[in-house]
Amino acid sequence: MEAEKHEPLRLYQVWRGSNRFFFGGRLVFGPDVSSLFLSAFLIAAPALAFCIKIVFIIRNRVREDKSVVSWYPVLIVALALTILDVTFLVLTSSRDPGIVPRNTRPPECDDSFEMNTPSMEWVNGRTPHLKLPRTKDVIVNGHAVKVKFCDTCLLYRPPRASHCSICNNCVQRFDHHCPWVGQCIGLRNYRYFYMFVSTSTVLCLFVFVVSLINIVRADDHLLKAMSGDILSVFLILYCFVAVWFVGGLTIFHFYLISTNQTTYENFRYRYDKKENPYNKGMIKNFQEVFFSRIPPSMLDFRAFVEDDEMMMMMTAAPTDNDPAEDITSSKEKIDIEMGNNFGEEKSITLPEILLSIDYGGIHDNLKHKVIEREAASDSDNFVVQINQEVEETTAAPTVDAEEKRDDMKSQQNTASD
Repeated sequence: MEAEKHEPLRLYQVWRGSNRFFFGGRLVFGPDVSSLFLSAFLIAAPALAFCIKIVFIIRNRVREDKSVVSWYPVLIVALALTILDVTFLVLTSSRDPGIVPRNTRPPECDDSFEMNTPSMEWVNGRTPHLKLPRTKDVIVNGHAVKVKFCDTCLLYRPPRASHCSICNNCVQRFDHHCPWVGQCIGLRNYRYFYMFVSTSTVLCLFVFVVSLINIVRADDHLLKAMSGDILSVFLILYCFVAVWFVGGLTIFHFYLISTNQTTYENFRYRYDKKENPYNKGMIKNFQEVFFSRIPPSMLDFRAFVEDDEMMMMMTAAPTDNDPAEDITSSKEKIDIEMGNNFGEEKSITLPEILLSIDYGGIHDNLKHKVIEREAASDSDNFVVQINQEVEETTAAPTVDAEEKRDDMKSQQNTASD
């Protein structure tokens, strides 16, 4: 009977990262995609309330035969900024940030790294005999940059790439994982992320200024005008608080772009204390981020996966959150610490070693020591009494031996007579 043929699976269906895919793998989100809806609500709800407020102002001014020419641009700008802001938010969250494809097998060990050095370690769980250096030096713009080996993705990360513990992927030009968009910020979506935070800043300032003008230009007293326009007061307070957050992000990332840094690099390497190998000058740095072509994705999540490749993907190296990693790599850890081939010859795991220990002997030794301590703490008379008993028991065999000798002599004398 022929084996049943399974329908071919696409790459996104067997992907070992924590991403969430929609529309057949066309949209790639992070595991915390639900935060996208919260961010969209925090942007759209106040902005739409502001637009509705402007619509009512236009209607009231039309009824009063007043000029409304200046209010139409306000409404159009508010709607345009809101649509742009939400669009940049979705583009940031739904794009592949620059995920690096995983290896199904560890890379080949270079001949130049065959020596035994402290930096050489075994690849966990997959190939216990393969030792690889933890870091390698690559040349970037004339500077030596260290790249690290990723135990999860089984590859040497490209320069400026890092492994996101939330998405469980190595990401090119990793900046940070943004909880507000629910996605990593990397090479392919950093441009949209900066447009998102900068548009949010402009929208907050715009709503804040217009709402403040509505209160100030009212015919009534300021406190009375505020009590009669609660919505404008709420928008003023809301935008005042929000602009500190999104405005601070905009200024901070403007500095990062002008110096060609990422958030990860800024907090970890401190390029202000040493030379940045990626800095090309302020103008070229901005051209690289905003006017260069976004590289295509290194992965086609809609591509079909062959059966052999699918099996390799399903049995790839355990993830960071996989508890089996510590179990499968315990033998390798023992080998590294012991410096021998203990795991290769006997294939004994750590639990078996613990089970083979004779705990009974340890218990008897401890019990014997306790008895000796109790005996030493007793009175001297008790010790003397024990010694006397020992002497009596050792003397008894001596008396019996002398009596036996006398009997044997008397018997010999009688026989001779």
